[in-house]
Amino acid sequence: MNKTLVGALACWLALSATAVSARELKFSKDTFQVIGSMPDERPIEIVPRKKRMAMLFRKDRTGGYDQRQDKRQSRRATVPLDIETVQFARRMAPGSILVRTSERRLYLVLPGGEALAYPIGVGREGFQWSGSNKVSRKAVWPDWRPPQVMIEREARKGKIIPVHMEGGPDNPLGARALYIGSTQFRIHGTTQPWSIGQAVSSGCIRMLNEHVIDLYDRVRVGARVVVE
Repeated sequence: MNKTLVGALACWLALSATAVSARELKFSKDTFQVIGSMPDERPIEIVPRKKRMAMLFRKDRTGGYDQRQDKRQSRRATVPLDIETVQFARRMAPGSILVRTSERRLYLVLPGGEALAYPIGVGREGFQWSGSNKVSRKAVWPDWRPPQVMIEREARKGKIIPVHMEGGPDNPLGARALYIGSTQFRIHGTTQPWSIGQAVSSGCIRMLNEHVIDLYDRVRVGARVVVE
């Protein structure tokens, strides 16, 4: 490699390092990992399962263990935290989605009697639902506009939530959202990875950010969604 090329490469690396250090990175409140970025910036870090599980049991800043985090983890349903290819006998068209609430899993139907199984978080008691609909639209880094009933319900608990929140790494809808018909429900990412495998949402289906990006890229608007 000639000296001119080496010098140019070194200069480019130095400029890149400066750009990265100058940009304020966003971290998950639960794991302190980089959870996302806006388009044309740093891509989402895909964390291996073992590392992710270790981070969920991290020590807090005082040196002790986050007892709330441990409690959340202890309630986790027994569900694999990786995407799996599984046998799928149900008659559904490839590209369709089946959400099995009791299993805490979302199935994307593939040709040949198989499906991709994703771990999910589901609605808490009183907020679970079932039915059949279609993906009406998809969004990258979606804005969040909570329904009025949610705003009022949380206000009664003393928690004020915004009427509108722009998309981004701190947005509760995460990196992607698939909207279900004209309902208020969505399949979306999350800033709370500990909630995957649990029933904690207000009816929406939660996924890890890297998983919802994968699903987003595979599913078309108009795809059938069955929740049971």
